[in-house]
Amino acid sequence: MENIAVFASGKGTNFTAIAKAVKSGLVKANLSLLVCDQPKALVLKRAKKEGIKSIVIQRGGFKKRPDFENKIVAALKKEKIGLIVLAGFMRILSPAFIKLYRGKILNIHPSLLPSFKGSNAIKDAFNYGAKLTGVTVHFIDELVDHGPIILQKEVLIKNNDTLPMLEKRIHNLEHKLYPQAIRLFLKGGLKIKSRRVLIN
Repeated sequence: MENIAVFASGKGTNFTAIAKAVKSGLVKANLSLLVCDQPKALVLKRAKKEGIKSIVIQRGGFKKRPDFENKIVAALKKEKIGLIVLAGFMRILSPAFIKLYRGKILNIHPSLLPSFKGSNAIKDAFNYGAKLTGVTVHFIDELVDHGPIILQKEVLIKNNDTLPMLEKRIHNLEHKLYPQAIRLFLKGGLKIKSRRVLIN
């Protein structure tokens, strides 16, 4: 089975959803490693609870970004990682890192890309007055919140919605959609062709 590494910086709710999908057999893989860049992140406690190995690698501990990423790569190679899943990892990966793992890095974003890129996507859609938003799972490339889209699902913004209500629905959808996309990847059902993803 493929070995998966999850990269996360915060609460880790998507990490937990993926861990549960692996444990239930929905995702047939080994969740081998959590890579975190924040020593006080809640996701580390979640990993410990699930019995999953975690490492903390802080950017501030290295003078140059290549040194920081090389440390991560060494950990990935040690665990023989075949798929990287970004789940709230608040660092932009360099083109060199992406080239090394091209086609093997997934990301989830709380909007219907290419709309509402950035770290405040839910709030931006809500404040803009959009009637529709959603969740996107995609392969990453050298641009931010960009790359071939694997799965997208819509979320209607209701007239009586508050921001917390919308956030809850989007996060609940993320927890369902991400394991589905990972499962498709592991089954070999995804082919990248000219920035598009073909699902077999």
